[in-house]
Amino acid sequence: MSNTVAKKRPEYRNIHVTQILKYRLPLAGKLSILHRVSGAVMFLALPIILLPLFDKSLTSELSFEEMKALVGNPLVKVVLLGLIWSYMHHFCAGIRYLVLDMHVGTDKYAAAKSAGSVFAVSLTLTAIFGLKLFGVF
Repeated sequence: MSNTVAKKRPEYRNIHVTQILKYRLPLAGKLSILHRVSGAVMFLALPIILLPLFDKSLTSELSFEEMKALVGNPLVKVVLLGLIWSYMHHFCAGIRYLVLDMHVGTDKYAAAKSAGSVFAVSLTLTAIFGLKLFGVF
């Protein structure tokens, strides 16, 4: 008989609902979740917000003026800013996923760096379009 002690294999368990708030996702995981959320937001906003605004802008000059007055409301601008973020984030993350599909930047360090880049670029673009939306320039 051998006197060697068998190594205990690591045990991986699913986390419990009460542990969700303590669980720390890597940056790429947070990006993935927000990519799904932004896609769902755009999908739901299209028939509810965007198509009616587009219809108002094309129907007549009077309805266009009504649409301009509606979009001039600060609360509506905040909603539109959220939709701008949603589009920018989804677009930038989609490009990252296309690059990952080509097996570029799949190691842990490169994936974290590209996820950070997506956040930086999408938030910068959102800020630029938000400044334009709120009439700063």
